[in-house]
Amino acid sequence: MLNLTPDPLTVKEALPDLSKTSHIFLPINNNTNPSLPEGGSHWSLLVVSVIDGVAFHYDSLGDENDRPAMLANDKLSRLLGQRLRFVSLRDAPLQENGSDCGVFVCLNMQKLLVERLLKVDNRDKVSMSLRGRHVDAKTGRKEMLRTIEWFRKEGEKRRSRSASPWAGSRGTGEKSRSPPRIGDEQEEERQSIR
Repeated sequence: MLNLTPDPLTVKEALPDLSKTSHIFLPINNNTNPSLPEGGSHWSLLVVSVIDGVAFHYDSLGDENDRPAMLANDKLSRLLGQRLRFVSLRDAPLQENGSDCGVFVCLNMQKLLVERLLKVDNRDKVSMSLRGRHVDAKTGRKEMLRTIEWFRKEGEKRRSRSASPWAGSRGTGEKSRSPPRIGDEQEEERQSIR
């Protein structure tokens, strides 16, 4: 959305409030045609340190996604109202095939966020280099599937404990397994008049 919008300020309201954000993790795709849902063929990661005014680009195919990452950097600069220096880190782990880029994005994001940024004191300087890091895509896929399954089960548990007035299935006393639906506003107005 950001890269395909001529003026990034027009999408500002659709984005979270970035005024108190210190870092932004942004997956980058090389799709240039929004009418093609699967038009892109490669993903990379842009990590923006808003407080330092620098954007780090991690690409598991070297410099394949530098152009869309630089474009996103320029758009974010305009959106944030500050200059962001673009740094393409050439020491990012490289994939060995043409299909693991999304796994590399997820695992690099986890490494940088969980093992670097969240583990340091705010007075410490953090290395954003991934030099020497090995990514095992097969193990990473399995880890991602376990995480997705955990969230799915956690969601089911929370729905089953829901105190929502919609937890029962339309007066039958049975629990509904689906979330509440959005109603027709005109129908709601007619119901409130009655």
